[in-house]
Amino acid sequence: MYSKEKEALVVACINSALDKAEEHWRNGGQQLIRKSFVVNDSRARAESAPSSIPGHKVVQDEETVIDEFIALVADMRDSSKHLSCAINAKVSQLQRVFYETSALLPALAMTIRFEKGSVTEYLGDGVLALFKVDKTDKPKAIYAAYEAASNCVQQTRILVNKAIWDRYDLPSIDLGVGLAHSKAIVTLVGLPGEKHPKAFGECVFRATKLSGGKNEIYIDQFVKGLWPTTKGGLLRFILKSRNDVDGYLISK
Repeated sequence: MYSKEKEALVVACINSALDKAEEHWRNGGQQLIRKSFVVNDSRARAESAPSSIPGHKVVQDEETVIDEFIALVADMRDSSKHLSCAINAKVSQLQRVFYETSALLPALAMTIRFEKGSVTEYLGDGVLALFKVDKTDKPKAIYAAYEAASNCVQQTRILVNKAIWDRYDLPSIDLGVGLAHSKAIVTLVGLPGEKHPKAFGECVFRATKLSGGKNEIYIDQFVKGLWPTTKGGLLRFILKSRNDVDGYLISK
């Protein structure tokens, strides 16, 4: 659960993001600065880039780095339908999705940061975040990832929904979250001179597949296998497949 201070931070984050989104909309979001496209010679020196991947502030081309993570994918449900279904609101369909995602994505990122996770990619209407698994204390990452997921689905979603209703009369959005565990290669991807840090592993793909629930959290079998067992625990794990991936719905 959020403290009052954390709730105030998330609310401020949502409102600031919506203020900026409205400003962009008024000014014409198509007026973006284009960067020049330069392809460097393939024989150029090895590259490095700053990274938001937990435990890897700088990723270098010449190093092969394998680490262990829990991936969290949080995804807004039915965002494409919001573009095509007219509703009685103060904004157009396109504005609706723009404002929804403008508020949701930074609020999710802040929620995840509270638990020491880090968003590494924004997925249009969702986020991919990673939690580094300490080999000597794996439950710590599991608890942190679950706390972040639970807060995203519950408190953060409620705060976003209140903001978009108060401002634009928009109905509530729904959110699905998937959690998965595996090792991943931490590397740079892209063209020379334009490479970006990326963690490539099965956890990312499984978390994406498992994020299709409606205000639900699904975990893969490997997170379930690492979950500490406690007598009389409050959580139940219900075996369910999503998108051809075996997973468990977390229920209280």
